Order: sequence, then structure tokens, then C-alpha cells
Amino acid sequence: MKLLEGKVALITGGSRGIGAAICKKFAAHGCNVAFTYLSSEEKAKALEQELAASGIEAKGFKSDASKFDQAEQLVADVLGQFGKIDVLINNAGVTRDTLMLRMTEEQWDEVMEINLKSVFNLTKHALKPMLKNRGGSIINMSSVVGVFGNAGQANYAASKAGIIGFSKSIAKEVGSRSIRCNAVAPGFIETEMTEVLDDKTKEAFLAGIPMKRLGQADEVADVCVFLGSDMSTYISGQVISVCGALNT
Repeated sequence: MKLLEGKVALITGGSRGIGAAICKKFAAHGCNVAFTYLSSEEKAKALEQELAASGIEAKGFKSDASKFDQAEQLVADVLGQFGKIDVLINNAGVTRDTLMLRMTEEQWDEVMEINLKSVFNLTKHALKPMLKNRGGSIINMSSVVGVFGNAGQANYAASKAGIIGFSKSIAKEVGSRSIRCNAVAPGFIETEMTEVLDDKTKEAFLAGIPMKRLGQADEVADVCVFLGSDMSTYISGQVISVCGALNT
């Protein structure tokens, strides 16, 4: 059963990690996929071809979600090619971890711009066509760190907590137009970011996870499929943790 047949999704940061997993899951469920990337055009083209093999339309757009004007142009370009946006997934994000006493203004500002301002930028511009169509699903990628904090990640945690408050507010603003907005809060997920961690750090993470394993990007993508589909039409303003019971 294809849960997203005929829909169009715009996914930021879609060329790797959780973003790429979401793109692939959405394509497998019949969704036409527009995704953004910043650096590797070769990876983006390869992903385009892989997604299109599922029989859907796929297109990668080189765009910086943290830039307001680029976000506006991106939405216009996606509408020009696909005609509509049913699902927006704000997934682009970075970490610049360090203790507060060592954190620079640049490290704070970069994380805020890429993680939080990008969510404002894309939501601002994507809401217009969603309002016109009287429907849509916005899915914002937060983190369990945005719920309970983490030493050495004050900038990241603040940005992800901001996404939660933003999502709840947007859900209340546009709910009457059948537009839903939810946040997904992954825990420790096995991606390129976690691959660089040493064994001691990984063991410390696992000790705090009741399920005693890292999550998989596909497990986050499955939740996004649910929230983007018509199976979740009365779910809005919520934060769904994908964390192996780390956040309970």
C-alpha cells in the first residue's frame, strides 16, 4: 500500500543521512520528491536517479535553506516544476558542539541560522500554496536534545527546542485550513554524524537508551511517512520522539 501516492514533498537537507532516508521512503510510497542539497551535486544526481527508479518524479535543488531569498526562490521553483507542495519537511541541520565557555558567537549563530531560521524561511514561503490548496503537512526535524538538553550542545538544543515551540504555534495558526504541523524528535540515530564518534562515547550513549541500540534513519523516515500521509489527518502540534525510550 502506497500511502503518499500523487503527493509532492519538499525535503531540505535531503541528499544524505536522515534526509536521504526520508526521500527514499517517500518515493517508495508513491510521492514525488523535491529535495535540497548544498555541496555534492554528484550525490544529488545519483539520488535523483535512485528515486526516479521508483516511478516518481524527483528533483534536487541546490539551495541554502538558511537564506530567506533562496528559500523563496526554492518554493517558486518547486511549484513551477511540480505544481504543488503537499508535504514540507524541514530537515536541514548542523551541530557545532562545545561547552558554553568555549562557544563562539559564530558557532551559536551558524547553528541558529541553519537549524531554526531555515524552518521559518521554508514554512513562511510554503504556507502560501498550502493555504491556497487548503491542506498540507509540515514536518519539522527537532531532537530529543531539544526536549531535555545536553551538556556541550547549548546552541543545538536551543535551536531544536525552538523548532518545537514554532511547530506548536504554526499548528494553532493554520489548523483551520487543514494544514498540520508536527515535530519529529530523533534520539541517537546511526548516521554520518555518529560514525565519527569513538567507541567510548557510543557506549555512553547506549547505556542511557533502554532499547540498547542506536536508531536507524529509516525508523525516523517511517514516522515522517505517517505524518505526511492521510493516516494522520487529525494529528497536529505534536512532538513524536524516535529514541528507543530515551525520552520518556
